[in-house]
Amino acid sequence: MSSTVLVLGAAGRLGQVLVDAFAAAGWQVRAQARRPLPGAPRARVSLQRCDALDAGALADAALGCSVIVNALNPLYTEWDRLALPLADAALAAARSSGALLMLPGNVYNFGSRLPSLLTTETPECGDLPKARTRIEIEARLAAAATDGVDSIVIRAGDFFGGPGRGTWVDLAMTTRLARRRFVYPGPLDVPHAWAYLPDLAEVFVRVAALRAGLHGHRRVHFSGHTLTGEDFKRGVETLVGLPLRAAGLPWGFIRLASPVMPMWRELCAMRYLWQRPHALDDASLRALIGAPPATPFPDALRHALAEIGVESPAGPAVAA
Repeated sequence: MSSTVLVLGAAGRLGQVLVDAFAAAGWQVRAQARRPLPGAPRARVSLQRCDALDAGALADAALGCSVIVNALNPLYTEWDRLALPLADAALAAARSSGALLMLPGNVYNFGSRLPSLLTTETPECGDLPKARTRIEIEARLAAAATDGVDSIVIRAGDFFGGPGRGTWVDLAMTTRLARRRFVYPGPLDVPHAWAYLPDLAEVFVRVAALRAGLHGHRRVHFSGHTLTGEDFKRGVETLVGLPLRAAGLPWGFIRLASPVMPMWRELCAMRYLWQRPHALDDASLRALIGAPPATPFPDALRHALAEIGVESPAGPAVAA
């Protein structure tokens, strides 16, 4: 099989990290995006500039690839309109090329009453729109396996780390450091599943290397880091060298304004993820690749804060 991978959504946070990880591992990478990739040109990376819903262009980009990674992720407010069509487009490209389709999964499938430990056998619950959408996407992958389309879902928690902005770390937690506040979306004592993006990308590379033996449809869990808000707060305090006072999000105001603020409405719908403890059991992944990559949390957080230029109120930016 060829060692060529097509990364869909290559200009996104996860997409950029995946492109770099596959290229570093010696793969030829075709990076699909609607715009040029950020940063300098990368060795072994060719830009496939097209819309992910352009079936013909996507089929051409996938020709000769042994692996396709669907890192497409519409905005929360666009999920109803785009999530299924984008997933179907990726599936069609895998079908036409014979490539293994890899999908980053999340914990939405388990619904608003998700249990504290999530395995690949945990029952799914479509009691929310995004849960139903995720369940349907994975059901279509499973159905396609009967027609010879191979696929794997690698489920992980909330992302942190990687280039640019757009995670809870920079959108909430570190927004008030200048006032010595740590902003957390939920109770500080509730465990929450997190995935450090460079580790998750390395998981994709290791699983993709097994492509010749991966047939049908399967799901695995990447446990990443299971952390309480207090764990995160202590980590940030250590790195900025200052004690911080905890502050919450103004959920009451967010809820009141949600009828006219679509993004806030979506955030309210997913608030349960901060209220219910949950962790991912990675036995399924370990059975496939052995011990997964696991950057120690202090190191992962240090690099994540450096990426977004977090500064101590009393000193210079945190160094990588």
